[in-house]
Parts: sequence; C-alpha cells; structure tokens
Amino acid sequence: MKQVLFFLSICFSSLQVYAQPNGGGSGVTDNDLQLNTITTALPFMAITPDSRAGGMGDAGTALSPTSTSVYWNTSMLSFAKEKSELSLSYTPWLRQLTNDISLSYLAGYYRINKIHTIGGSLRYFSLGEITFTDVSGNVLRDDKPNEFELTGAYAFRLAKKLSIGINGKFAYSNLTGGLTVGGVNTKAGVVGGADFSITYRNEDAKIGNTDGTYTFATTLNNLGNKVAYSELSQRDFIPMNMKIGNAFEAEFDDYNKVTFAVDLQKLLVPTPAFYDNVNGSYTMLSGMNGDVGIINGIMQSFYDAPGVVAKDANGDYIQNNDGSYEIVKGTKLKEELAEINIAAGIEWWYNDVLAFRTGMFYENRNKGNRQFLNFGASLKYNMFSIDFSYLASVSGRQSPLANTLRFTLRLNMGRTGGSTPSGI
Repeated sequence: MKQVLFFLSICFSSLQVYAQPNGGGSGVTDNDLQLNTITTALPFMAITPDSRAGGMGDAGTALSPTSTSVYWNTSMLSFAKEKSELSLSYTPWLRQLTNDISLSYLAGYYRINKIHTIGGSLRYFSLGEITFTDVSGNVLRDDKPNEFELTGAYAFRLAKKLSIGINGKFAYSNLTGGLTVGGVNTKAGVVGGADFSITYRNEDAKIGNTDGTYTFATTLNNLGNKVAYSELSQRDFIPMNMKIGNAFEAEFDDYNKVTFAVDLQKLLVPTPAFYDNVNGSYTMLSGMNGDVGIINGIMQSFYDAPGVVAKDANGDYIQNNDGSYEIVKGTKLKEELAEINIAAGIEWWYNDVLAFRTGMFYENRNKGNRQFLNFGASLKYNMFSIDFSYLASVSGRQSPLANTLRFTLRLNMGRTGGSTPSGI
C-alpha cells in the first residue's frame, strides 16, 4: 500500500507542476524566463520509437514489459511473461515539413531463464534526400543522410520484485557524406554509449479493493561520448537523459485492465549560458561554461540554469560589486524546474485482445514547447499484435510534430511458465 500511496503522490505533484506555470509563490512566471532550449547532437536517439508509449504521452518507463522495453527500460524485461518477443516499428517523421524522413525500429528479447534476459534493437533514421549547394547556390551533389543505432541489452533479476538492466550501444550519424565545407573536411559522428535501469515491481498491490501491479523505475539513457562532425568543430553532447516512471495496472475483473502511468524526464546536458553584448564585448552574464566533460556535464545539468539577469530602470544590466551580474530572484530555480518534462498516460485492455490509450506530454515553452496529446490502440490475435498511435499538438502553434503517426507490429513467442523467483 505504501508503494501505491507513493505513486499517487508522484501523480499529484506532477499534475501540480503542470498546472502551475506561474512558479507557485515565488512570483516568477514563464514570461520572466528567456527562451533557452537545450540542443544535442544525434537527437534521433531520444525519439520515441514505439506506438504503445507513443499513445500514452511518451510515458513508457514503467509500462509492463515488451520488446520495446529495450528502449525505455531494459530492467523491465526480467518481468516479462512471454519467453520472447520481436517487434518492428515505423514512424513517418516531421510530415508537416517534408515527406521523406522516417524512423524505423526493430527490437527483441529472449528470456534465458528466471534470472537472465537478453535483448537488442536496431534504430534507423532516414533524413530523406538533401541537395548540398555552395555559397552561390550552385548544386554540389545530392545525398541521403542517415543515422543508426545498435543496442545490446541485458536484464538481471535481483529479487522477486527487483531487477536491473544495462544496455551497450553504438550509434553512427552520417549527415554530410564527407563533404568539404570551407576547406574543412566533415566526417560522420560515432558514439559508444550505455543505458542503466532499475525496476521495482509489486504484483500484489492494491488501491482500495482493486488489485493490481505497481511499478517504479528509474533509467539513465544515452550516457556516451561527445560528438563532432569535423576536426575543427566543437564536440557536442548526445541526448543523455534521466527518466523516473511510476505505473499502476489495475485489474478490475478478468476482462478489464487499466494502466495509469506518469514519467518525469530530464536531459542530463548542460544548459546554455546567457551571453550578451556589454560595452562592445560579447560577455557571459549568467550560467556556466558548457564545454566540459561527460561526468561534469551530467552533474552540472542539475544546477547550471542561468536564470534572468536583472536590469535597472534604464534597461542596463545590474552589476554586483564583485563584477558578477545580479540575477532576478527565483529565476534560476524556476528554469531548472522548467527542464523537467512530464508525460502521463492511460491504457485500457479488454480481454487481452483490444486496447485503447491516451496521454499527454508537457515541455516548458522556454525549453522547446513540445506539448501534445496522444491517442492509440492495439489489436492482438494469437501470437500477433499491431499497435497504432497518433500525436496531436496543443502548444498553441503549428508544430512540426503535429499529426505524427506510429505503427508497431509485434510477434509474441510463447509464455515462460513456472513461478517467479522468491529471492536471491
């Protein structure tokens, strides 16, 4: 019961954050913050690949295990009922802008025994056909840039209710095809990375008289090297991130199951510092230098938000006696909190044959403004199932993500049978 109460408190606090963009009692609103989006190299590594979580607002960290748990949370594979599963997902991407960008995702797992599970995935991102030109507009050549990621996964059952997971991954990003720009040779970006995950899953939880399964999970994703596309360019972080997920799967009767899921998600990448022209010099007024190593970058991401630099009545920046610049009170904390994205979703299964889903995703307007609703459905027949999801943007402007469709085909290959381990 304690776990269920914790889940409800997380849900309540998450919805409060979503419902209070004014920053509570601090008096700081989103209007007080400047636009300060965090960007990374190889952003395709963080695109939701599957239709199930894609139909639940991208709240996939604590969902029951499937082959696409290799992306969301590998440790969840230890709790899979099926011996193995394969899935193939396809997402036409940014169709508001173009018609030839897409993401394909192949994933699978195999339960060796009650303790050990292995899995893997292949992600392929096609950027369509691009025509490269010189500064005069003369065509240099046509190319078809692409990126891909290979992942190997391993889940280990620590106890009846606890599991850990680790992924090793290799990613390759070829955006220029080795084109020479301004006398500088470009190159492909190459990444070696890892994911770490841990899951607590209680299949004997209750809310009132309703039996169900409570899951709490935490993941660290895409921990890997920085990337540069030429010898002279600055090396950029890949989309390292942390997710904290909670889910409760309520079993109302033999035919009806409803899952409620909430994720909190944050990039583990330094926030851009705030620069401006002061007395003819481009100066860092607030924040921290983001050109740091991987470990420093992860730690720095929790406290490096620049906030808003205070101005006097004449519109000039206010400088402190020590030479630093005064920051508007509460804006640093407000900006740090604004970097936490919220995903929430609901899934209803009828007789383990038909499912409907909906969800929402919220990202602060100063950090990218991805705000959308999702809808999805599944149909299962024997070993096969098909998932579908649709994204509707609600950010108040025409989003390039609007009307995104995702499709997933799954092949389940038998149940494991037997009892789960009582302890290790």
